[in-house]
Amino acid sequence: MTAVVIRPLVAGEESLFESMPDPLPQVRKTAYADGIAMGGFQPERTWVALRDGRVVARAAWVLPPGAVGQPWLERFDLDAEPDVGAALLDAAHEAFGGPLVYYAALPAYWRRQPEVNDLAGRLMAAARLAGLVEGPERYRCSWTGGPLPERSGRHTIRPATGVAEIRDLVAAVTGPEVLTGAETALAVGGVDLAVDPLAWTGETPGSWWVALRDGEPVGLAGTAGDACFPQLVYLGFPGGDAASRADLLTGAVAALVEGGAREVVADVDAHRVAVIAELERAGFRRLRSRIAFAPA
Repeated sequence: MTAVVIRPLVAGEESLFESMPDPLPQVRKTAYADGIAMGGFQPERTWVALRDGRVVARAAWVLPPGAVGQPWLERFDLDAEPDVGAALLDAAHEAFGGPLVYYAALPAYWRRQPEVNDLAGRLMAAARLAGLVEGPERYRCSWTGGPLPERSGRHTIRPATGVAEIRDLVAAVTGPEVLTGAETALAVGGVDLAVDPLAWTGETPGSWWVALRDGEPVGLAGTAGDACFPQLVYLGFPGGDAASRADLLTGAVAALVEGGAREVVADVDAHRVAVIAELERAGFRRLRSRIAFAPA
């Protein structure tokens, strides 16, 4: 078999990276040329494996300008054996001074699609061979219109009174149920979205919503209408009380819609079955699955 040549790109070789057909066109992603133009992708952080001059594996690590963290592997495609993908990752990691996180983006319900499942298996095998360890799976869900459920009437939904109330309620939440863009917040801003979401969203109380029952706060939702997509950034319940989830979710999405949103995205951990079911009842549908592979 012909030897595989593994190397980084040089400036002006964007077309070489893009010469490999996208094996997962159903997954929304930033085009490589657009990423280069915006400064997140760089030729020296983009590697290809060539067999007989054809790209059989490619990997592009991204780090937006001004980010405080390390690059992460955003694009990784493989039309060869897992060993080839692992060799590409190993070569890049050596050049980078060590392995970096890989976020494997896959279509929703990818396990039910044999061809996608096979491709995912090869990508994940390559990541493991390169010393990366599989972590949690998260779903990105999207609401794109349609009627929202009627609220139960058991809760009052109002804007947060100010930054102090938001911080107090965040401190009382043991584990937020929705954290949208948490990986980006950490890599770009060094922000733990679960602990200090205001450091990422900005101190704008008007985009935060509180659910009250009998006058007491039982839920907190943070939204962002001017991100890449309008987002349900944060959803948490002080004291673990999630009984208000449906009412708070509906109220937060309605607020974004009133502000002009036609789509709202939300990220949720795959193990949160009840939260996913509530999002689906509100009209959200899964867009993608994302699995983190981190250095051992």
